[in-house]
Amino acid sequence: MADRKYIPLRELLDEGYVQEINRRFLHPLGLALEVRQQEDGSLVLGGVWDHRDDPEGLVFADGVIERDKAYSVREQELVRKVDRQEALGFWIQPLPPEETR
Repeated sequence: MADRKYIPLRELLDEGYVQEINRRFLHPLGLALEVRQQEDGSLVLGGVWDHRDDPEGLVFADGVIERDKAYSVREQELVRKVDRQEALGFWIQPLPPEETR
């Protein structure tokens, strides 16, 4: 798509999206999205850690979670939620109906 826009990886990290993707979704499943900083300062996706064999999943080390970032992402959700629910009827897209045979 010519009109597709992308968020820079730096912004995804700095604004707390990566932290919250990990903390709220991936870590409980034993997964973690890794972002690596290259020698030139650029960021790249390093892959997804796989610790699904750990029944507790993953957690951040003490002092790593940035509360301000978590609150900022949550605030953005609350602001967007009203418009999305009004326009689409949902916040999280529901599963399609099961096929009947």
